[in-house]
Amino acid sequence: MSRLVATVLGDVALVILVSWVFGGLTRRLGQPAVIGQILAGIALGPTLLGRLPGDPSARLFPADARPFLSVLAQIAVVLFLFVAGYEIDFRTFRAGRTAVSVAVAALLTPMALALGAMELCGGLFAAVDPGHAGHHSFAPFMAVGLSITALPVLAAIVRERGAAGTPAGTVAIAAAGFMDVAAWLVLSAVLSDSGQATRRSWPVALALLAAFVAFVLGVVRPALRRWLNRPATVLSSPVPVALVFALGSAWVTESLGLHAVFGGFLAGLAMPRRDGAPGADVLRPMEQTSAMLLPLFFVSTGLSVDIGTLGADGFGLLGVLLVVAIAGKVVPAYGAARVHGMDIRQSALVAVLVNTRGLTELIVLDVGRTAGLIGQDLYAVLVLMALVTTLMTGPLLQLIGRADRVRAPRPSVRA
Repeated sequence: MSRLVATVLGDVALVILVSWVFGGLTRRLGQPAVIGQILAGIALGPTLLGRLPGDPSARLFPADARPFLSVLAQIAVVLFLFVAGYEIDFRTFRAGRTAVSVAVAALLTPMALALGAMELCGGLFAAVDPGHAGHHSFAPFMAVGLSITALPVLAAIVRERGAAGTPAGTVAIAAAGFMDVAAWLVLSAVLSDSGQATRRSWPVALALLAAFVAFVLGVVRPALRRWLNRPATVLSSPVPVALVFALGSAWVTESLGLHAVFGGFLAGLAMPRRDGAPGADVLRPMEQTSAMLLPLFFVSTGLSVDIGTLGADGFGLLGVLLVVAIAGKVVPAYGAARVHGMDIRQSALVAVLVNTRGLTELIVLDVGRTAGLIGQDLYAVLVLMALVTTLMTGPLLQLIGRADRVRAPRPSVRA
């Protein structure tokens, strides 16, 4: 047991170190740190480290240590989804019809394209994932997986680029909030209907989930609001309350046969806010705690991805999914923004921002993999799709900025 404890502790230290280095390097290249952390996880897995003589990946992360790392990774993901739900500022939904139109177009279009691609390229899907492509829950899961938007990464990019408060930033964040809530609701229905994630029938699972949501919103949320508004005492500190709420809610949804991430996201949505906005005294500690542990999730992802095993079918499917994922987001989002009167530049910014997937996409894929909805090869393909679509965001925003500067009128020079 002492050897196992030592291995897990050493693994945690190694993962944090490597992720910190990779994250710093990608930041210097103008990319979000999450890109470097994803690459670090893939590098520590069978794709790169596992190819070296002696398979250092298997030696560093032995089979008996991985369950402990996985539990820590799931705690990190639950806290991250709590932050994602809590960061949804419902006041931004006042962006109105533009944000709603962008959200509907950028959510339903990739879903429809995904279903169409599975009809037209069914043989390719079956070649990459023959064990799951025929399951009745496979198609709706793929529709969700190709339509998700990473609100936390998007919000971070908006802040870093100075776009907070601009029409494009406000509409993109509001639309992403709508899409996140809708996508997680659809995914919960898909998971409950899969017959693999729960032993209950899907109507029973959905009824229990609906009852829990009603209890959280109708009983727990008002009680938390009254508790946190009490005069300051040791017991009224909001961070322990938020931790208990997030992990307790995750325990309930996991016990219901769904995934723990649904509970974390629900707790974040239901956590009382001050004047409608997330409180920094809750948001920052929870964000820092999840960020400290999230590298373990990236390594868990990397250990399940072996890009070297993908053949021509795998990379062919990757091309198809990239077209569906990108065109299904960028084109309808741009069109919806233009229809509602936004100019060309602002519409292009909205379209590029809502195409960001990042960590939220990886969490959706992990839910599908652990529930048995997709296999390892398709999981690897979808991870690459998430990585490419997130990598695109920074360069495309820079391209829009350069094009805007080129179009800007130059001051006239008088003789």
